[in-house]
Amino acid sequence: MQLVNIGFGNIIVANKIVAIVSPESAPIKRMVQEAKDTKTAIDATCGRRTRAVLIMDSGHIILSAVQPETVAGRVDKDITPQIQQEDTQNRDNVK
Repeated sequence: MQLVNIGFGNIIVANKIVAIVSPESAPIKRMVQEAKDTKTAIDATCGRRTRAVLIMDSGHIILSAVQPETVAGRVDKDITPQIQQEDTQNRDNVK
């Protein structure tokens, strides 16, 4: 299980992320409002402006004050060693 810091001490499980998007487009704004109405939105901005919207496999929407590129970089940095390790193990099992 890989954990990713999404800002201000908030940490999520990287494997559960479906998408990391900017909150600027109208469809994403509607999605966030709908999630707030149905109580599936998690606000992790600590009162700051929302800069990234994380869509989780459970249907939850997480709002983050960190740029989407920053979150994606942190996810990639945390997951890449795990993927490389799994690839090495798979290659060893094939031999």
